[in-house]
Amino acid sequence: MLSKLYAKWMFAWETALTTRDTNRIVRPVEWGFDWLQDFVSESASQQVGESVLNTKAQLAEMERLNEEIVRRSEAFFGYDTPTDFRLEERHPQLFPTNVRPETLEQDAKLKQMAAEGKLKTAQFLRFTSPVRTPHPENDVVNARWYPAPAEKQAGKPKQAIIVLPQWNADAFSHNALCEIFNRFGVSALRLSKPYHDIRRPAELERSDYACSSNVGRTIAANRQAVVDVRSCLDWLQQQGYEQFGVLGTSLGSCYAFIAAAHDPRLRVCAFNHASTWFGDVVWTGQSTRHIRAAFEQVGMEQDDLRRMWLGISPMSYMQRFAANPKQVLVVHATYDLTFIQEFSLDVLKNFEAHGIDYVSKVLPCGHYTTGETPYKFMDGWYLGSFVYRAFKKLAQQQQKPVAEREATEMVGR
Repeated sequence: MLSKLYAKWMFAWETALTTRDTNRIVRPVEWGFDWLQDFVSESASQQVGESVLNTKAQLAEMERLNEEIVRRSEAFFGYDTPTDFRLEERHPQLFPTNVRPETLEQDAKLKQMAAEGKLKTAQFLRFTSPVRTPHPENDVVNARWYPAPAEKQAGKPKQAIIVLPQWNADAFSHNALCEIFNRFGVSALRLSKPYHDIRRPAELERSDYACSSNVGRTIAANRQAVVDVRSCLDWLQQQGYEQFGVLGTSLGSCYAFIAAAHDPRLRVCAFNHASTWFGDVVWTGQSTRHIRAAFEQVGMEQDDLRRMWLGISPMSYMQRFAANPKQVLVVHATYDLTFIQEFSLDVLKNFEAHGIDYVSKVLPCGHYTTGETPYKFMDGWYLGSFVYRAFKKLAQQQQKPVAEREATEMVGR
């Protein structure tokens, strides 16, 4: 009885949180082949120019394109290292994605503090994304830099983690986690995902272009995010860092997984809410109901979305992910109405089948309620303690051969 009452209360709370924002827009379905021009066939290019689009034909072409992306994923998520890395110092801004009075008041307060010199500046890594879009502001990557204190890094390899918050996160989300990692001697880059905070085009209130009913643009945003993560790793290596991890929440976990599947440098992976198929989440999730509505209007179904977003689904790269050793954490929530539990359990099932070294933690809440008290502290503990142990183990693995070699040399003398 108590468990049923708790579930009812949790689902009601979760629903209230996912429906409080009134600025979700149902946009018309667009195929967006032009966003993937280098992978689009000549026949599809001709179809894009047609005034009347045949949904069935376009869906078939998008499915074919996704299959090609999966086959040639090394090329699709490949890139040239940026040449304009730079650190920029400025006052942090909130960049809210909702119009609730309390959020707007917080934003105004931060701006006032900055104007009065009462807000500390912060460092941000900036560079031009190797993946270009029609939006110049989106193409300048932004990652807040949290370098660990030198004394915390002493006596071990230099370690760093890239942090990708959830969809529609403001610019302060997950910053506290980065500060926690610094206490462990792990530096952090908190990455602004494509179309988020300072990268968000002026015409948007929310980060809609990262995930929407424009199929090709959604794929391109995922591609850009993965390439941006890998570019951040290049910069970290240039700074002398040797061991790397990634932490992603919700949509950020999808980006983080695909980046780790294609970049063996990522040895520590924390997925805070995870799923197998991108299209399934969009179709079944409460927070993407406005996107589902657009596809329903043109007669599409859940299986259609799964196939047309095959190329940005973690499940497509499970074998590639398992090919290199990693330490992995998966956190999911029992009452999640955005990444429903059956999809998270499917992740664990596939990790088992592929022999992936993982730890599973379960939160007794939902997707949005993860950010509420007391669940945010539980989540923070799971993420923080895992990252601490995983990087400690990595350091020990690297130091052990050195110690053994030095011992051998001593015996030889």
